[in-house]
Amino acid sequence: MRFIYLCLGLFSVLLAGVGIALPLLPTVPFLLLAAFFFARSSERLHNWLLSHATFGPMISDWNEHGAIRLGAKKAATASVAAVFILSVVLQVPTYVLMIQAITLGCVMIFIWTRPSG
Repeated sequence: MRFIYLCLGLFSVLLAGVGIALPLLPTVPFLLLAAFFFARSSERLHNWLLSHATFGPMISDWNEHGAIRLGAKKAATASVAAVFILSVVLQVPTYVLMIQAITLGCVMIFIWTRPSG
């Protein structure tokens, strides 16, 4: 089982890395998953992730306070707005825009109702 958790942790880090470049893919949830999987498979990778200069504070904020840093909230909001605007510009069907608006709106409500770290 440790091997499966290790593979899932590495895959989660990979997805988080891709999420840095792609606004549609969230970074922090994948880092939280990676921390979860590494805690069950590799103490060395778990410690590396928690002590990482960029990722560690985000994970600690969430684990300790359920908090999302203000900068991350602003970046998420900008990404969501960019995706929705791009969908409008590309003339995505109205029903898809409605689904996006509801889904992305719920995501934004969740993000902005968390404490700021």
